[in-house]
Amino acid sequence: MPRNHRTQDREEKRNLIIDAAQHLFLRAGYEATAMTRLASAAGIAPNTIYWYFKDKDDVLIAVLDRELSARMADYLKQSFDNMTARLLWVVNQLELVSPLVSTVHARAQLAPAIHGWHEQFHRLIEALLRVELEAAGIPAEHIEAVMNIWVFTIEGLLTHTMTASQKQQICQTLSLGIPQQASA
Repeated sequence: MPRNHRTQDREEKRNLIIDAAQHLFLRAGYEATAMTRLASAAGIAPNTIYWYFKDKDDVLIAVLDRELSARMADYLKQSFDNMTARLLWVVNQLELVSPLVSTVHARAQLAPAIHGWHEQFHRLIEALLRVELEAAGIPAEHIEAVMNIWVFTIEGLLTHTMTASQKQQICQTLSLGIPQQASA
């Protein structure tokens, strides 16, 4: 019985650290979040973090994994009327965590672990997008180009301030030529 309690405590403490990190990374930013500040927010001693995580990038990856799992679960629960609505939903979800998106892009060039996570994320998203485009009837020889255009456009929407109307228009334009019933 103590072993289960210890495992539970360990998981709870790890989750406390991830909760605090997620809050701080989104509000203050990754760079502005010192490990001592993170420990304080989690209500633990600073060196305790290193029992659970190798370094701050490891904490970031835990936050990213949690966010990705939550967003994917939400995505699978959605019912979309058309591809435009689907794309807008994705953009809006990513905007909620835009500080994390920016951090990943900045850290990917400096930290191999973050680079690896980013590459894995793109492979996952591209695989999902490929399935959607194939189901929508996009010819195989065009899927790679369409997929890249969509990914680059979504990344652009996240890095440039636009009105909801502008985002909708861009997503509608991206959806041109996609049979709308196939994306519902």
